[in-house]
Amino acid sequence: MAKSKESAVTYVDSKGKRLDGRKIDELRPIKIQAGVIARADGSAYLEWGQNKVFAAVYGPRECLPKHTSSPYKAVVKFEYRMATFSVPDRKNPKPGRREIEISKVCGEALERAIFVERFPNTQINITVEVVDSNAGTRIASLTAAAVALADAGIPMRDLVTGVSVGKAGGKIILDLSKDEEDAPDAVDIPVAMLPNSKEIVLLQLDGVLSRKEWDEAYKLVEASIAKVYELQKEALKAKYANSAREEGEKEKVPKEQKPSKEGADVKPDEKEKPRGKGVAE
Repeated sequence: MAKSKESAVTYVDSKGKRLDGRKIDELRPIKIQAGVIARADGSAYLEWGQNKVFAAVYGPRECLPKHTSSPYKAVVKFEYRMATFSVPDRKNPKPGRREIEISKVCGEALERAIFVERFPNTQINITVEVVDSNAGTRIASLTAAAVALADAGIPMRDLVTGVSVGKAGGKIILDLSKDEEDAPDAVDIPVAMLPNSKEIVLLQLDGVLSRKEWDEAYKLVEASIAKVYELQKEALKAKYANSAREEGEKEKVPKEQKPSKEGADVKPDEKEKPRGKGVAE
């Protein structure tokens, strides 16, 4: 009975509208802010639909334990975590198989963008905390982590930008929501690339697509990657524009004039007057 009810759901109506009112090629609202964690070398906060993600970067720094270091490059250590309250049913705080897998593939994707060969015998730690989850968290995490890396000043070939595409209700759609991911025929494809070279650094497929469907899906990916890339760059520009403005305001504030040592604590009328002849010595 559950399956028959699900199959009756119209994921894309005759007007091309989805369950949440979006068009087939429309992304959920995205907001990115860089430099949100003071104690990290670089950081970012991202909202993607209902997803809320914090990313922090530390390093390059000494590689510990030392036997994990490489004399040829920096070791990228990516940790993907979901807060216990990020999903409707309280999540076990211990990392599960899914979190371990996402940590691995995201770390490998970001390593392709970083000039790791410039920092041998070091490690770069990237930690992502998902505080609210609603489909597409690995792509949201990658996108936030790339901004955090740039905020940390780590040399990169390009930012890593990702989107998800897939199928629900027999239609190829962009940026699946949780309801669409749960469709009986759902196919989910997270894709991440270096936008300028269009080198794909992450591509996973959960389901089956025909070659024609894949071509249609990839066109949606290319168009939307450019939009997300612009948002990443705008977040970084905004952060450094604010920093420059704050520095300028500090320079405009006049420095407090320190009182001179001579007569510093003496009022003008209290200064010692010259002594006359009738004044006892």
